[in-house]
Amino acid sequence: MGLRINDIAPDFTAQSTGGEISFHDWIGGGYAIIFSHPKDFTPVCTTEFGAVAQLAGEFEKRQTKVIGVSVDSVAEHRKWAADIAAFSGSPVNFPIIDDTSLTVAKAYDMLPADAYLPDGRTPAHSATVRTVFIIGPDRKIRLTMAYPMSVGRNFAEILRALDAVQATDGAPFATPANWLPGQDVIVGLAVSTEDARARFGKVDVRLPYLRFTEAPK
Repeated sequence: MGLRINDIAPDFTAQSTGGEISFHDWIGGGYAIIFSHPKDFTPVCTTEFGAVAQLAGEFEKRQTKVIGVSVDSVAEHRKWAADIAAFSGSPVNFPIIDDTSLTVAKAYDMLPADAYLPDGRTPAHSATVRTVFIIGPDRKIRLTMAYPMSVGRNFAEILRALDAVQATDGAPFATPANWLPGQDVIVGLAVSTEDARARFGKVDVRLPYLRFTEAPK
């Protein structure tokens, strides 16, 4: 069975472009996002790493560390980083893990069901090593996403999902479809409308089980 929401994210020690990483220690006291790729010097992955580089300040504002995984060596990652910076106009200022051994890919169940990994493997052999995990300060998995080779990730959505996770983590709220920061949140079912009004102020009751209130600042 694959990893599930609220599972402890597997710990690992690996070499990266930022030196040796002991993952749980590296997370520190904030959130973390680990996102993975099947191969360096591939077109979709280059655009994705570029998008993350451009969003560095946004992740920092949210006290979230970002780390990439690719199934090539640190030396190859460093060469690839020059292409990513040239394409995106932003430096790659987050670590990229050397996962030539597939240790991280296997620990996080990233490989496709029909994976065949010969020597000299190509991106097609590890086609679904394109996943995203948002991990909380307690090292538990908060959210996962997986993409096929042909679909570039929407990092604006990943950032939105991170905002939603942080807004609701440990709080009696949920976010509605298409929620954006600053919009109202849904009061959790475990909180009565009377208690919600006492705790949060105005509550907009649309249905007995669907009640909105202003998101906490």
